[in-house]
Amino acid sequence: MTDFKRYITQLADISPMACLSGGWMLIMASDRLAHAIIAAAALVWVYCLTSLAVHAGIRFFPKRGKNVLLVFLASFIASIYIFLIWVFSPLCALQTFFVVSLIPFLYLGQGTFRKYAALNLKEKFFESLSDALILGSLIVVFSLIREPLGFLSLSLPGSAHGIILLFSFKSDALLPVHILASSSGALLLMGYFLGLYRYYRAKNAVKGGI
Repeated sequence: MTDFKRYITQLADISPMACLSGGWMLIMASDRLAHAIIAAAALVWVYCLTSLAVHAGIRFFPKRGKNVLLVFLASFIASIYIFLIWVFSPLCALQTFFVVSLIPFLYLGQGTFRKYAALNLKEKFFESLSDALILGSLIVVFSLIREPLGFLSLSLPGSAHGIILLFSFKSDALLPVHILASSSGALLLMGYFLGLYRYYRAKNAVKGGI
């Protein structure tokens, strides 16, 4: 439990620049809170279970075609997650299928397998959990900004319609607010947060130097 708390506290200390490899997911999955929750849970599911499966079966992997086998393994684990979502809410599974299906490639593209190679089972689990929570937390935070301002609503996954609206308002909002619901609005929001991060980091660096 101590290790879990230690990894959770690292979330505030890690630069968001480290998550830019998952920037496409940040844009695609943060349009609604319901989709962001599904994507964040999928990240934890795929990262943790794939790392555990690789740790258990790495001795049986062939020397040739190892990367292809890793893709199939991570994709199989992601497909189980999609199936479970399908059982509870088929429409929600359809709405998030594309994002979840690309998570295995994000896992492998970040070099996660090589980064965890020298770690033991416990360390691999918590490192995987930490990496997944970092990006998953950013997606949820972005969705909490984009959906209320872009759609004037807030949602949770579930029901026959794929999402459950906690509230929804109809109003002729200004274009700068509506644009947050689009991909361009997500890019603007990402740039704004990166700008704030760099500003406060430089400000704290100057204070530290003094």
